[in-house]
Amino acid sequence: MNQETFWSNRYRDAGDGYLFGTEPNRFLAHRQELLQTGRTALSVADGEGRNSVWLAEQGLEVTAIEISAIALEKARRLATGRKVEVNFIQADMLAPGWPAPELHDAFDWVFGIFIQFVAPEWRSRQFEVMKKVTAPGGRILLQGYTPKQLDYGTGGPSAVENLYTEEILRTEFTDWQIEELVTYEEDIAEGNAHQGRSALIGLIARKPG
Repeated sequence: MNQETFWSNRYRDAGDGYLFGTEPNRFLAHRQELLQTGRTALSVADGEGRNSVWLAEQGLEVTAIEISAIALEKARRLATGRKVEVNFIQADMLAPGWPAPELHDAFDWVFGIFIQFVAPEWRSRQFEVMKKVTAPGGRILLQGYTPKQLDYGTGGPSAVENLYTEEILRTEFTDWQIEELVTYEEDIAEGNAHQGRSALIGLIARKPG
């Protein structure tokens, strides 16, 4: 089963509800003031729009890419209901030739919230894409799970190799300025898919200007 089919099935099974809820990720929302340092934003693997819509409400010019057409339908509905504009694009961030040249160095902020759906051999490619679309001096914000999350089973992938450690992220962003890198545990409530005690990691890294 390909990624588009897998995710569309998950979002379809949620019915009219939102699999991960409609409120922004907490790690993202708690950096609200820092977001004012940028104007343009890209949310990758954005799902049903909870993060991109919230970012647009903060006054950013937001583009969101998502592989699932079902998720995008819900995201557009959420944006309309909240009266904001988001440039939604159906795209596979790992597809050959993506991103298009006009997206290179285009965004002050690039967000990846729980995007640990790829095996390690694709992780560097995933981060390479995000780095490519970040403007000089711009930032990437990541939120993910650490291997301890497997003890909780409250969301995220079941493959330990897909999960982040501080060492993995420091290595992947060795040529960037790491402004924040934290591992912590927290009770989260993000729709039906992320519920309960969770082992989390957050990163903010800045591209050389």
